[in-house]
Amino acid sequence: MASTQTQQELFERHVLPEIEVLLRVARSLTRHDADAEDLVQDTLVRAFRGISGFDGAYPRAWLLTILRNTHINRNRRRRPELLRDPDSADRLLADQPAAGATDAVVDAVFDAEVERAVIDLDEPFRSVLELVDIDGLSYAEAAQVLDVPVGTVMSRLHRARARVRDRLDRAGLAPRSH
Repeated sequence: MASTQTQQELFERHVLPEIEVLLRVARSLTRHDADAEDLVQDTLVRAFRGISGFDGAYPRAWLLTILRNTHINRNRRRRPELLRDPDSADRLLADQPAAGATDAVVDAVFDAEVERAVIDLDEPFRSVLELVDIDGLSYAEAAQVLDVPVGTVMSRLHRARARVRDRLDRAGLAPRSH
């Protein structure tokens, strides 16, 4: 029973403080809250089973590796899901009141265009953008999640941001830098 107590203490010290980060990353990977919660739960079970072999260094990196591997394994078994509905932002815009709501409409148009720009990015670029700019992970943490070098994260992030800016520029929603 002493080893179970030690296992519990290690889990509480190293794993529990990282649950919010795991949830943010899982949401980026799965795009669905329920799937993200399931992924984190599976990650926590695996972390609990393996905590006695963990050396205590870099718990976030260790957990993100477990999360990534769990996600990869789950996707190998799962059937493809339907793509998200990119027209949902258009329906939201159609429901906006026209009179006295110019700012709300402009904000909704801008948000819809940004969402479309991000959705239209190729997966490697979208993943990096979401992990760093939306989920707030560092370059090193994103590199760990994606299992790529930090330089690759930086390069993909630069390209992803440039593509989103270009899209906003073409839509007339970003200031021109001429």
